[in-house]
Amino acid sequence: MYELYLVTDEALCRGRDLCEVVLAAVEGGVTVVQLREKNLDTRHFVERAVKLKKLLSSRHVPLIINDRIDVALAVGADGVHVGQSDMPYEYLSRIIPKQMLVGLSVENMKQAEEASRLKVDYLGVSPVFPTTTKTNFKEIPWGLEGLARLRQSTSHALVAIGGINASNAASVILHGADGVAVVSAICSAPDPYQAAIELKDIIVKAKNR
Repeated sequence: MYELYLVTDEALCRGRDLCEVVLAAVEGGVTVVQLREKNLDTRHFVERAVKLKKLLSSRHVPLIINDRIDVALAVGADGVHVGQSDMPYEYLSRIIPKQMLVGLSVENMKQAEEASRLKVDYLGVSPVFPTTTKTNFKEIPWGLEGLARLRQSTSHALVAIGGINASNAASVILHGADGVAVVSAICSAPDPYQAAIELKDIIVKAKNR
């Protein structure tokens, strides 16, 4: 399910409508979408979430909400993704439906070890490579070797993010990721549909090696 995971950033969409970019990407092979729009106020965030939920539900693609547990609950999203500074899983699990997916970002092995005791659905391995899309990381990038070590130490599904594109997606899969998450590689692509097709093909071929 996590093979090609799109994280949204409307500012990177070259002035195009966010929903149109997401739709093109889904038609090209994106398997899950995370709405991450940190600069939107709550009202507009909810509006985007409602539109995307309607668009994605009919195509059986899960909608994950970044950070905003209240929005995820309000719009009936399929899941929520949280970071190390967000609500701890112990409390999060008390208020969300059992069927809701939960993703957790991990930036080092200590965080990953702590997450091994949690019933989260996947770990967001963040960042694998240096990236300008998100700059508030406190840790150095995992790198391919770090990703491989993490794969050996956990049974959780791993979604790699950070600096991933068509040139390195295969290596990320071959070093243990179950899927890759991208932002600019699709949102900023001249043709999000073709970009998704290319990435999905790379991922599938790498998994079949």
